[in-house]
Amino acid sequence: MSVSNLFKPLPLLHGPAMRNRFMMAPLTNQQSEYDGTASEFDQIWMEQLAQGGYALIQTCATTVEAEGIAFARQLGIHSDDHLPGLAKMASVIRQGGGLSAVQLHHAGHRANPLLGGVPAPASSGTLPGIRAITTEEVERIRDSFITAAKRAQLAGFDGVAVHGAFGWILSEFMSPYLNDRKDKYGGSLENRARRTIEVIEGIRRACGPDFQIGWRLSIERYGLVLEELREVTAEFFNRELIDYLDLALWDSAQVVREGLFRGKTMLSVFTEIPRKGVRLGAAGKIYSGQRAAELLDEGCDFVLIARAGIIQRDFPLQVKANPMYHSPKLPVMAEYLRQGGLSERFINHLRGWQTIVHPNSP
Repeated sequence: MSVSNLFKPLPLLHGPAMRNRFMMAPLTNQQSEYDGTASEFDQIWMEQLAQGGYALIQTCATTVEAEGIAFARQLGIHSDDHLPGLAKMASVIRQGGGLSAVQLHHAGHRANPLLGGVPAPASSGTLPGIRAITTEEVERIRDSFITAAKRAQLAGFDGVAVHGAFGWILSEFMSPYLNDRKDKYGGSLENRARRTIEVIEGIRRACGPDFQIGWRLSIERYGLVLEELREVTAEFFNRELIDYLDLALWDSAQVVREGLFRGKTMLSVFTEIPRKGVRLGAAGKIYSGQRAAELLDEGCDFVLIARAGIIQRDFPLQVKANPMYHSPKLPVMAEYLRQGGLSERFINHLRGWQTIVHPNSP
């Protein structure tokens, strides 16, 4: 285990190489304007990250349709009106020396009606009184992902990351529990994965050979089946459909509790798959340079920094200066975050996670 390995460049299948092995995870922060336009607080956050030493910075989950909104003050890319703010983000990341990606998101059945969202479930039984979306609606939302990717490219981003985790729409369609469709998007694993593949292949056709495509995958909850997701991932790797897989784990060390891979680490189930030129990274309780280096030894090509990056925006630079660096212990007081430059909007979002902001913190 050598922390110096974290600072070696990492070529990708398309576009420029990552300058090191640190990627900033896509973090919901609820600090955009209500119409999805990037706010001054979004820009300050990006400016901080851009100077933090990351190889690639992803935006938060960004709506590909207004009706697919999940959170108040969620960043949007569903309108050309969003382009100026997004272009400013892409520019500041580039000036800091990093690569940039917009995380493309649609909430599916979890779209919030109180915010103008229109729930779009794969199955009629998921939400009381709400029917499954039609095949035509599936294809419309697919095309919205592709159009959003073209906007990201127009805004100057190096790529996009397709959000296929946490029960959002692409994850939902992959789940046999949430998807009982009878059309070409339901039934077999091939059919349930079809929507994600069509999105990714459509983005590649629309955006060309130099545009980078990531895919965020989670395994837990929402009826997802580990063995199935491993099979789909193997197909993605074999066909080199993506540049990188962002494995969203709550804990990068967690162990599989049941099924075929019981007793193995969740991470090893995926690092053992031949991946050709595709890169694999993981998120989940990475608070130190030592833990990040261990993950490279465990088969990751890069690591995704989340909570540690909120607490200390320049986490990679801290590790470079001190290989024994460890993120401050959580939870922290809100004032600590204010002094670091986080907006009240972001801090209020984080109050929903008592593991990050101390519950007694004013």
